[in-house]
Amino acid sequence: MTPRHVGVVGAGPAGLAAAYAALAAGARVTLIDAAEQPGGQYHRMLPEAYAAERPERLQHGWQEFERRRRQVLSHPRCSWLPETSVWALERHEANPEPAAPAASVGQGGATGPADATGPADATGPADAIGPAEPTGRAPRVHLLCGGPADGSGRVRRTLDVDALVLATGAHDRVLPFPGWQLPGVFSAGAAQALAKGERVVVGERVVIAGSGPFLLPVAASLLEAGSTVLEVLEANTAGTVAQGWGSRPWELAAQLAKTPELADYTAVMARHRVPYRLGRAVVEARGEGRVEEVVTARLRPDWSVVDGSERTVPVDALCISHGFSPQLELPVAAGCALHGGRGRPGSGSRSGSGPESGSGTGSGTGEFVLVDDEQRTSVPGVFAAGEVTGIAGAPAARAEGAVAGWSAAGGDRSARALRVLRRSRDQGRAFARRLARAHPIGAGWPGWLRADTVVCRCEETDFGALCTAFGSEAEASPRVVKLGTRAGLGPCQARICGPTVSELRDRLGARPDAGPIPGHRPGERSAEGLPAATPHRRPIAQPLRLGELAASPAPWGAAPSDTAPDATPGTPDITIPDAVPDTTPDTAADATPGTALDATTPVAAEGTGPTDPSEESTS
Repeated sequence: MTPRHVGVVGAGPAGLAAAYAALAAGARVTLIDAAEQPGGQYHRMLPEAYAAERPERLQHGWQEFERRRRQVLSHPRCSWLPETSVWALERHEANPEPAAPAASVGQGGATGPADATGPADATGPADAIGPAEPTGRAPRVHLLCGGPADGSGRVRRTLDVDALVLATGAHDRVLPFPGWQLPGVFSAGAAQALAKGERVVVGERVVIAGSGPFLLPVAASLLEAGSTVLEVLEANTAGTVAQGWGSRPWELAAQLAKTPELADYTAVMARHRVPYRLGRAVVEARGEGRVEEVVTARLRPDWSVVDGSERTVPVDALCISHGFSPQLELPVAAGCALHGGRGRPGSGSRSGSGPESGSGTGSGTGEFVLVDDEQRTSVPGVFAAGEVTGIAGAPAARAEGAVAGWSAAGGDRSARALRVLRRSRDQGRAFARRLARAHPIGAGWPGWLRADTVVCRCEETDFGALCTAFGSEAEASPRVVKLGTRAGLGPCQARICGPTVSELRDRLGARPDAGPIPGHRPGERSAEGLPAATPHRRPIAQPLRLGELAASPAPWGAAPSDTAPDATPGTPDITIPDAVPDTTPDTAADATPGTALDATTPVAAEGTGPTDPSEESTS
């Protein structure tokens, strides 16, 4: 029997877990990533040319990651495509139209009750996604292979697979403020990427500000790389953070493995005497030609500025992060149904299988890919995992990826290991809800803006122009706003400003019937009769040259000639050791390596091949 061919886009924690699980289920895997090495932002590696002696220095869980990376990349049924961009997905005309979710959260369609502390579950009935065995084919994948996105000489290829797993991750959300367009102002993720992936610091004296625990690893990375971090500013007040993390503290028992990581970050900051200030934010950056100083201010719980609390801090770099926005270009191109939050700007929820699976995200877009209990989307043959389904951290992303890869490969749905993975995933989702309650985006942040504050940095569209457009009935439609103000028409194609423009439009009272707002239902049509305009709708998902677009694509190769003897799909005999019963919390997503589940399926590469998708729960 010919093994199923599973394509995995993204080689971060979720994508690598999906590839591993699909190989364990007997599938042939093509793993695609734009970077030179797997790992994503979480396990960003130095280039091979650096010949790093201690690559684990800025990493957590490096040994488990390195073991999993070797197992996947050395497997004879795995094709690894580094420095490869997926610039388009081509839907098959024979496929049925994607199904829309039953209802948005807060509109009567949630299966779990909403409470006062967080969004309800966003999962609709089972048929909101589609039948258990969807018919149709996965979209054709259009690739640019053989170099970085800004390089030349890349080759156009097409890839046809039986199933496609999208694990494209997320990027930083940065709220605008006066001066944020100055050179020297970085997103926190970009600063961390330079420190971890190039050992380059963004400045000598750095302030890190925004919201969320991601600020801590960024500070640790910059300190280890040689920067002086003057302070770390969390915009939410101590009361908000304490209420979010302190509610129902027994639920945190499943996340105890995160304690050493938190302790490491805290120790690094204490060793360098870096203050961590709650309820304070950067509300302005100043400088001639580049950032030279920042203005910080104390905030109320809704993020409005406390008058008279401003102070000026000299810096040569500023790192900002206000949460994350999922990279939804490819899911939207595939036609995947999205779900949103319960109408609260700056929040969202993620899908799951029960009342405990919804989570706020603080992403600002309020939209994520809708998936069922097997991580299947509304499009036949397409699965999603990781931050495109909700922001829940690396352990939950690994669990989701393992479920998605196993399901995409046609693995046994009744395997006991899946219960462990699903429990790990659901624990991660519960953690994400708590994270969103502790670090929400306050409603008062537009009060930081002035009329001349740039919102779209590519086209230099300011806040005043957007306010004028939103105040006019004739100009409030998203497409008219984009054409009239040019916000979102620049090189980033609204990746940075899109969520902010959508949120400002919602906050400033644009008419609901003027067009879609965050949380729109897939398939909704705008007044122009065109598909709903969202910040993620880009027919060309990644930049490419006209010459590359004009070139004739060549299909990606057939199955490798050295296919392993066990390359046929099968149902591995997954067993759980007596010492680790599957009802204990030790099988959580971030359990220690000693609690790994076992499998009796023979491996293909002398102990280096995947044996059981549930081992992802130990990474």
